[in-house]
Amino acid sequence: MFVVKYRKIFYTFSLILVVGSIIAMMVYGLNFGIDFKGGAIVEVDYSSAPNIDAIKASVDKLALGDYSVRATGATGVILRTRDLSETERGQLSSALVANDPGAQIKQFDSVGPVLGQELTQKALWSIFFVILAIVLFITFAFRHVSRPVSSWKYGVVAIIALIHDVIVPTGVFALLGHFAGIEIDALFVTALLVILGFSVHDTIVVFDRTRENLRHGHSDKKSFEEVVGESVSQTFTRSINTSLTVLLSLAVLYFVGPETTRNFSLALFVGIIAGTYSSIFLGSPLLVTLQKMQEKKSK
Repeated sequence: MFVVKYRKIFYTFSLILVVGSIIAMMVYGLNFGIDFKGGAIVEVDYSSAPNIDAIKASVDKLALGDYSVRATGATGVILRTRDLSETERGQLSSALVANDPGAQIKQFDSVGPVLGQELTQKALWSIFFVILAIVLFITFAFRHVSRPVSSWKYGVVAIIALIHDVIVPTGVFALLGHFAGIEIDALFVTALLVILGFSVHDTIVVFDRTRENLRHGHSDKKSFEEVVGESVSQTFTRSINTSLTVLLSLAVLYFVGPETTRNFSLALFVGIIAGTYSSIFLGSPLLVTLQKMQEKKSK
C-alpha cells in the first residue's frame, strides 16, 4: 500500500532518472559501434597474454585513424576501426600477428555505412512495433475492465512504463560510452527488446491482479486506490524474487561469461532493474493517478 500512498516520491525519482538519461544522451551522445556507423572489427587470439601497448604501437604505424583495442579473455584482443580497403586489411592483419608466430585472426568483419544506417532504422522500427504490439495486447486483454479506469488507459500506462525502461538503460550506456568507451551494437538493441518483454510481463501481473480484485467486488467495499495498493502488495514479493533470480544469472554471465556478451548482460542488468521498478512503483500508481484525474474531471 505504501507504493500507492507515496507515489509522488516514486514519480519524482523516475522523472530524475529519465531526465538525467536524456541529458546524458544529449550531452555525450551514444557511442555507436561498427554495427551502426560502419567499420571493421578484428579479433585475434595470441599464444600468450598480449601486450596491448605493443599492439597499439604496431597499428599506429599504419595511420588508420581512430581505433580501439581491448583484451578479451586471457590471450585475445578485439580491435575496432573505420572501414578498411583490401590493402589496409592485409597490412593490419600482418601488423597484428607480426610479433607472435602463434597468433591467429579469428574474425575480421566489415560493415559498410549504408548497412549500418539500415540497421539503425530497423532497430528503431523493431522497438516501435514491439511497444505497439504490447499496448494493443494489453488493451485487448483488459477490454472487459471499464470501471473505474477504461481498458485503453492500462495501455497508456504501459507505454509510459516501457518508454521509461528504454530511456534509462540507454542513458546509462551514453555515460558508459563516454567514460568507459562502451559501444552500442546490435546486441544492445536485442537487450532492449528483451527488457521490454520482461518489463511488460511484470506490469501485466500487477494489472491482472488488480482486474481480478475488481472483478471479485473489492471495489464495492474499498476505493480504487486501496484495491491497486493491495494488488501491488500481493504481487510485490513475486516480482522482486523473479527479478533477483534473473539478475543473479546476469551477474554471473557478466563476470564469468565471454567478452562478447558482457555489454549485452550489462544492458539487461540495468534494464531489468529499471523495468522491475517501473512495473511496481510507476505503472500501478499511474492507474490511481489517472482514476483520480478522471474523478476530478467528472465532478
